[in-house]
Amino acid sequence: MPVARLAALAAVTLGLLAATPAQAATRPPTEVTGGLAVPWGVGFLPDGSALVTERDTARILSIRGGKATEVQKIADAQPTGGHGGLLGLAVSPNYQRDRTVFVYYSTKTDNRIAKLRLGRPPAPLVTGIPLGVKRNGGRLAFGPDGHLYATTGDTARPELAQDPKSLAGKVLRLTATGKPVLGNPFGTLVYSYGHRDPQGLTWDRDGRLFLAEAGDTQWDELNRVLPGRNYGWPLCEGTCGDPRFVDPLVVWRTEEATPSDIAYYQGSLYVAGLVGQRLWQVPLRDGRTGTPKALYHKEFGRLRTVEPAPDGSLWITTSNAPAPDRILRSEG
Repeated sequence: MPVARLAALAAVTLGLLAATPAQAATRPPTEVTGGLAVPWGVGFLPDGSALVTERDTARILSIRGGKATEVQKIADAQPTGGHGGLLGLAVSPNYQRDRTVFVYYSTKTDNRIAKLRLGRPPAPLVTGIPLGVKRNGGRLAFGPDGHLYATTGDTARPELAQDPKSLAGKVLRLTATGKPVLGNPFGTLVYSYGHRDPQGLTWDRDGRLFLAEAGDTQWDELNRVLPGRNYGWPLCEGTCGDPRFVDPLVVWRTEEATPSDIAYYQGSLYVAGLVGQRLWQVPLRDGRTGTPKALYHKEFGRLRTVEPAPDGSLWITTSNAPAPDRILRSEG
């Protein structure tokens, strides 16, 4: 390994050790509901009930009182036999007024972002996002600025991540009508670039944006996202110490994580691991990350989504298809 790379990794490790740890969510999780098929996106309505997408069935489910009920099926959503299908879901911050939900899904020809009222067909907002069997990204979340953010993967065409004109391998920022937000760094939907397969984003209490990103063969990443910045893929994986790229805050070997979603909860970042089959708890203080701690290692299999719930708990979904999947509830 080059000396510069070793030095950069050492700097990351020292930074982790220097930060102050926070208390982990250590109580054993309880099951909210089971019998699901790759639950992917989770969002909560004002009444406390949840909406959940299933990737391969293209169903939106309502979770209320531990019971899962199908609300509707997205007819245009097509599973790719890999990472595509019905993916992210975000509830409008103004749901009580507009009754709107946003979804990210794969069709036969593209990935797209759409809005809908439950029970009605989706109205596409962004189409033409490159489609692949794998690495489609797909997370949706509203930021503290009121705008919608989306993650897109490179769809196994790494060169697209470095192309600012492509929507692949990016974090996107858009209005509720699907337009670029005024002030976006390139005047387009693109907010940051050089990403491989980001599937999780969250903000801390001070509005900092963090991203979980699955690596290739060496390093998974936890990044802080800044507008207009380049995160290196495929020219850099992990910590490179190259001034052209933003180095990650934390790296893991791919067998330890392969992260999907990320959530900020009770002073820490929680990162769901697929191949790693564990939940990583990363203490956070003033934007600095503490020493990661592995929770629930191999207790529940592959973990996909983490989402803070209105009752103060943390919801965690499994991703163990063809075995039935579950939603778990953890308390700090």
